Amino acid sequence: MESSPPRPGRDTRVARLPPRERILDAAEELFLREGISAVGVQAIADRAKTTKMALYRHFATKDALIEEWLRIVAAGYSAAFDRAEAEHPGDGRAQILALARFVAEGLPDVVQRGCPFVNSITLLDRGHPARRLIEDHKATQRRRLTSMCERAGVRAPDEAAAEITFLMEGAQISAQNGSVDRVGERLLAAVEAALDRGGAVGGR
Repeated sequence: MESSPPRPGRDTRVARLPPRERILDAAEELFLREGISAVGVQAIADRAKTTKMALYRHFATKDALIEEWLRIVAAGYSAAFDRAEAEHPGDGRAQILALARFVAEGLPDVVQRGCPFVNSITLLDRGHPARRLIEDHKATQRRRLTSMCERAGVRAPDEAAAEITFLMEGAQISAQNGSVDRVGERLLAAVEAALDRGGAVGGR
């Protein structure tokens, strides 16, 4: 596999980071490019311009590093839910559409680098803490989306949340494998149609 060029200004930016953040940044670069199974601790240490000993001071094992990286990824999605709720208080429909826009706007990055959860989960054993983290994160997202559907007045909020989850995650997969064109545009239209079918009220 050919190496991807570093992000613009990466060396300058990363050099300013504390050691733990440098390690996490290097792990993200390599995990997304090569996959979590293919990347060794020495490669991460080299990319972070540190040593294996220093890496192990911050992360006892490679598995612990994978888990922390995915925890940070999950926190980014949770923050998107928080913003949608803060920007559209009490308006479930507007909150859901804001989430759909967030996913649509992130699709170009998915095209380039893939979805961290999709790329990782099939490589993690059932009992792996990072796999449990992904499963718990997805369950929490589903509950929050169901609550948004309830606020929007959708007739069957749990079913609507399942459909919208399917649409948003399917859009990411379609963008990653290039199977559908205009993925973001189609996603927004499909989510709005699902809300309309469910009788949602509120902002657009």
